[in-house]
Amino acid sequence: MSDLLRLTRLVTPYWKPMALGVLLSFVTLISNVGLMAVSGWFIAAMALAGLAGVGMNYFTPAALIRTFAIVRTAGRYGERLVTHEATFRLLSGLRVWFYTHLEPLAPARLEQYRSGDLLSRIRADIDTLDNLYLRILVPVAVALLGAAAVGLFLYRYHPSLAVVNLVFLLIVGVVVPFVLQRLGRRPGRALVEANAALQASAVDGLQGMSELLVYGAAERQAEQIRSLSVDLTDAQQHMSRLSGLSQASLGLSANLTAWGMALLAIPLVGSGVLERPELAMLVLFALASFEVVMPLPQAFQMLGQTLGAARRIFEIVDAQPQAPDPVQPSPRPSHHGITLRGVRFCYVETAVPALDDIDLDLPPGRRIAVVGATGSGKSTLFNLLLRFWDPQAGSITLGGYDLRCFHGDDLRRHFAVVSQRTHLFTTTLRENLRVANPQASEEQLAVALDIAQLSEFVASQPEGLDTWVGEAGLRLSGGQARRVAIARALLKDAPVLLLDEPTEGLDAATERQLMQALDGLMKGRSVLLITHRLVGLEAMDEILLLDRGRLVERGTHAALLAAGGTYAAMHARLRS
Repeated sequence: MSDLLRLTRLVTPYWKPMALGVLLSFVTLISNVGLMAVSGWFIAAMALAGLAGVGMNYFTPAALIRTFAIVRTAGRYGERLVTHEATFRLLSGLRVWFYTHLEPLAPARLEQYRSGDLLSRIRADIDTLDNLYLRILVPVAVALLGAAAVGLFLYRYHPSLAVVNLVFLLIVGVVVPFVLQRLGRRPGRALVEANAALQASAVDGLQGMSELLVYGAAERQAEQIRSLSVDLTDAQQHMSRLSGLSQASLGLSANLTAWGMALLAIPLVGSGVLERPELAMLVLFALASFEVVMPLPQAFQMLGQTLGAARRIFEIVDAQPQAPDPVQPSPRPSHHGITLRGVRFCYVETAVPALDDIDLDLPPGRRIAVVGATGSGKSTLFNLLLRFWDPQAGSITLGGYDLRCFHGDDLRRHFAVVSQRTHLFTTTLRENLRVANPQASEEQLAVALDIAQLSEFVASQPEGLDTWVGEAGLRLSGGQARRVAIARALLKDAPVLLLDEPTEGLDAATERQLMQALDGLMKGRSVLLITHRLVGLEAMDEILLLDRGRLVERGTHAALLAAGGTYAAMHARLRS
């Protein structure tokens, strides 16, 4: 119930269009019931008038029938228009709300989730929440209003008619939905979980297809997807059986109500309480009145599925960031020097430290390279500088202020990052560049492309900067994607440059070209380069060698070679 209340609070900002949708649904419902009832009365009255050979005023009921028909058609159109517009606005707002809670958690709190799972939550699970308005809130609100209107109408003729109709409406609208909600809670949750697992496995399989083929695991992945498909189908079949049961209950109750209405109305006609045409009207009215509660069994059946999706979303939203933002505004440092003193960090408290007792000074304009084997703590250093995590011991300052004093977004504005994994969005090259600076002019884009050595490539494309890069940048080579990252860093124009294995996975020729582009990017900036490839380090002011999270050697390229230590041995292996 708490999840339902939280969901209801989330939709309250959209109450005006939602209330309008409920009103239009109610008007459409009443028009449909009224059309059926008046049509029954009109046909019966015309038949009786014909048998008796008397005249009657058919203009008024004919006009009323036409009015109900027009209102029903217009109301249905308006209801669909308004409710779907409200739903789209609601889903859009929920996605923005979810992302604002998701973004501060990255990457520390999201490492336990697969990318496909996160995609499923932000798309499929939030899409499932449209059930809350369209299939739960609207049907329940309309059912309450409709049941009250139906009861008042029948009470006008005789209380017993209203009682019989309302009893069966309660059975279909309350008892059956309650039973189906209890029966559908587990399969509804299983349906959400199976759908999410299937989407996550499909996305992971597509993203990692090359690795699956290399290691011969593609068939195993396919078998897992088949198994998840079977689980999803089983859950869907269970829900379909419950839906069939609800429809059968609705039909049975509607027919029993019609019989009960006839049995009660016939004596009333005989005693003169009711006119004879009103008998047909009341029977048809009773049948049509079940449209009031028709959506309720499915609504409560969908409640389990909706709450299951909500729990998956709240699970992430309720998580606390590993590095929470401070209450006070971020400071404005007068310079961008970085200092680390005694920094110690463990990803898990009981694990071996990823960094242990690290000291580092990066004053403005200085270039430092951090080298070491995989797992030595190089990337951890970047994660701490960008404040994705906070160190357990020691301090890191920017311009003399501890990084904990900065809001995450404010801190990261001081850094430009070029990593070995450049994410490109499925859009044009221009839009991918403007991720770093949405207001960048054509001249700024041209300068960035020139320094990043992308001008020739762009000029060779028929559409220039409007060239589509493909899904995740598949139409670009690895070197071109890295140069896009360099151009982004230039457009961001941040004073501190972080280079994370920028030449990893590139051939020698592309690596040399990229290093030339990086040299243009590094001018006038403080630079921290992490790499295990000892290429181009002669231009660095200082080199730090990490081993298992500890600083074991430091100095210039020439000094470290002269010392004949681990760095010199690594360099000798590279040359051989």
